[in-house]
Amino acid sequence: MKTLNLNPQTQSDPPRIINPLDPEEFKRQGYMMIDFLADYYGNVGKYPVLSNVEPGYLKKLLPSTAPLGPEPIESILKDVKEHIIPGITHWMSPNYYGYFPSSSSIAGFVGEMLSTGFGAVGFNWISSPAATELESIVMDWLGQVLMLPKPFLFSSNGNGGGVLLGTTCEAFLCTLVAARDKKLSQVGTHNIGKLVVYGSDQTHSSLQKAAQIAGINPKNYRAIKTKRSSSFALSPDSLLSTILLDVENGLIPCFLCATVGTTGTTAIDPVGSLCNVAKDYGIWVHVDAAYAGAVCICPEFRYCIDGVEHANSFSFNAHKWFLTNLACCCLWVKDHTALTNSLSTDPHFLRNKASESKKVIDYKDWQITLSRKFNSLKLWLVLRSYGVDNLRNFLRHHVEMAKTFEGLVRLDMRFEVVVPRNFSMVCFRIAPTAVANGLSNGTKFDPIGKILNDKHYLVNEINRKLLDLINSSGSVYMTQSEIEGDFVIRCAIGATLTEENHVIMAWTLVQEHANSLVGAFKK
Repeated sequence: MKTLNLNPQTQSDPPRIINPLDPEEFKRQGYMMIDFLADYYGNVGKYPVLSNVEPGYLKKLLPSTAPLGPEPIESILKDVKEHIIPGITHWMSPNYYGYFPSSSSIAGFVGEMLSTGFGAVGFNWISSPAATELESIVMDWLGQVLMLPKPFLFSSNGNGGGVLLGTTCEAFLCTLVAARDKKLSQVGTHNIGKLVVYGSDQTHSSLQKAAQIAGINPKNYRAIKTKRSSSFALSPDSLLSTILLDVENGLIPCFLCATVGTTGTTAIDPVGSLCNVAKDYGIWVHVDAAYAGAVCICPEFRYCIDGVEHANSFSFNAHKWFLTNLACCCLWVKDHTALTNSLSTDPHFLRNKASESKKVIDYKDWQITLSRKFNSLKLWLVLRSYGVDNLRNFLRHHVEMAKTFEGLVRLDMRFEVVVPRNFSMVCFRIAPTAVANGLSNGTKFDPIGKILNDKHYLVNEINRKLLDLINSSGSVYMTQSEIEGDFVIRCAIGATLTEENHVIMAWTLVQEHANSLVGAFKK
């Protein structure tokens, strides 16, 4: 029989236990990371904005299994520089004009560091009182800056208040579930299949996804057609006629999304007029200002959300155009009990005297998830570090640069601005008249089953080709939209580092590539 050798001299050394939060090593790596990112921000304008890697590129460069032993941070950062950065589309680039901005700032970054460093999981008040209380304070601060009606604020001592979520997708789902349950409490849960959700054909697609998740019959999602004559805003008359038809067919109107600054065209839905239609049918109205809500802190843009006093909820993404690093969606509601009635849970392990006293906020009951980050630190630091006046001027600067770009487009007779510019996005394209004057020598298009004398097809193909040329250059990145079947290029100005010289360079690049497609512009 074998015996256990207890002689410590002959035993192998015990496994070494790592210390993942050694303060000195944290300082060393932290300084190294700050230097790395500072260099990145200093040089980000030199990188190709759009990554040109092929699908699956990274699998060929990295090992197929995780390392058993530790690797130094220096080696990891070397791989980041050589393998990761080439696969990044650089949203922080001053030459980034795609989608909508995902703005960043020192204050937002430092707030993110604090949030991550503290590691607080503030699902209820007792789990981190400061996280809950700072969030309610900051949401009132920002609500006041936006001049939101008092019923949306905690300071009104009513049922209103604000919560920080991750994205507008979450805001849609939370408010839609609240609206669903409120309506079902009136008409009976057996009628869930009759509930109808309304938006326009410009409303963000995440509303339709939220409706699907919330159990709304897919046939009962209404994307009401908008018109060029109304700048693609949702018409109250169109909404009313759609509602009346639904009611006539025995359906139950439930939820309406009014958008301020749509993704495709930055259209502005008439919030007040839509609310007036909705109120007669007990419809919950949510105002989605994911992109444009930020600029509404400027008094000259506040009119865009006029009528919000009649809505049930309002949201905007501070991570889009408000210097608050991803992810940070601000949602205000007039009656938080509608949220908590739908989203509350009360497991035994979370019970505590503070929650039972009903004197505190438990934000877990205002959202889908249980866990949540200390996101209010980011917003708090942004508001304190820059101040409201500087934030307003920062936003105005982007709007002025968009006006500059729009003016340059209008000076070139080959181009047209397709929809009125709102805020800091310009929708433009090579005009049909430029195509009618003939293609530049050597320009070829794959007809893909279309006939080459189809002018509408040709105009779209030329603009699609133009965008491909712009983006493949690596110097600029823009994205597209489709407006009544027309392929349109979107230039969304809002990256933190963008200045006027970048905008002028972007337009020069557009013109150069247009020359190869429809010939040079002759003044």
